Amino acid sequence: MGTVSIFENGKETYQKSIGFMNVQSKKRANAATKFRIGSISKTFTAAVILQLMDEGKLQLSTLLEEYLPEIPNAHKITVEDLLRHQSGLVNITNNEDIRTWITKPQTRKQMLDRFVKNGTEFEPKEKSSYSNTNFILLSYIAEDIDQKPFANIIDSRIVKPLQLKRTEFGKPIKPTKNEALAYYFENNQWNFIDMQTNMSAPMGAGAIVSTATEVNIFYTNLFLGQLSSAASLKKLMTIEKGKGLGIMQFEFKGINVYGHDGGIDGFQSFALYIPEKKVTLAFTFNGLNAQLMPTVISLLETYFKGDPSMTIASISLKPEELDVYLGTYGGETFPAKVTFTKEDGFLFAQATGQPLFKLVASKKDSFIYDSMGVKFDFNQKNKTVDVTFGGKKHLLNKIE
Repeated sequence: MGTVSIFENGKETYQKSIGFMNVQSKKRANAATKFRIGSISKTFTAAVILQLMDEGKLQLSTLLEEYLPEIPNAHKITVEDLLRHQSGLVNITNNEDIRTWITKPQTRKQMLDRFVKNGTEFEPKEKSSYSNTNFILLSYIAEDIDQKPFANIIDSRIVKPLQLKRTEFGKPIKPTKNEALAYYFENNQWNFIDMQTNMSAPMGAGAIVSTATEVNIFYTNLFLGQLSSAASLKKLMTIEKGKGLGIMQFEFKGINVYGHDGGIDGFQSFALYIPEKKVTLAFTFNGLNAQLMPTVISLLETYFKGDPSMTIASISLKPEELDVYLGTYGGETFPAKVTFTKEDGFLFAQATGQPLFKLVASKKDSFIYDSMGVKFDFNQKNKTVDVTFGGKKHLLNKIE
């Protein structure tokens, strides 16, 4: 249940709302229905930080100790470390007691005390590990510089300049104002989720509510350079250790896609931008009975169906020629086992706990899942397969 919106060349080319924003009253969602967008908020926060940089009030190299010296390793952690999830600070949402306080108003001191107590997991820049703590701290820094609450910062720096009408720092949900409630699907029905995060806790990490259309307006303007300088936007899109500044990157049919997902209190969302196609896609769901990434890929495959620039060269194999590839493979550097099966003359792959996906034969012994840019190169003699994904190659051995 929720809303899907697609923009191309700055204009909305598709929009559809499905299901109910309130199951009990049977009120259906529409284009103006507000949803909690969770961690897509991080891209909004990154945009604010870019603006502060452009104004000369902040640098990527600025140390955390300049604003919040009490945080562990504040003398080593930079603003860029926070934006790229390379600070080493423990993710606050991993706290075992989070349900006891996340629905209640939180002061900055309460949150900072938790960050100090949680400490660090690794040294800054050592690696990248997703942590909501980073973007909560970034929103505190923005408050200190602009001398106003983060809700007002989002309003003055993003909402008003883009003339957004249904985007804001979240408050308690009011269904009477066309704000969606969240549900989970079980026993063949949608069940109400009565927990609501108080947005004083996630702040810049996940506090924004919006519509799919307005998320697209924000993403379109961000990536067209309307919210920051070209130099700052380039830094935002520079990927290190799998992450940009408040965004992620993946491949779809060989082209780069930039975006972020979101999940909070049962709400699930996704926003992405494809520079090569000047396409922005966003969805905001208050009930999703499917995995997030396969939903994204399905939407993209449907939208670009028939686009000749999105097809790859392939060869045809007889069903019996696929038999040599069947089986289960595993390797030390790959996080899951991969099982290959065949059906209707096609080879399929499935990683542990993931959906089944169809492969295309690009040449003998080589197959591609082109939507995600995953490549499988089989070595029949050694009974191995090289898996290339996200720029990294993994060797898997046949185990079954």
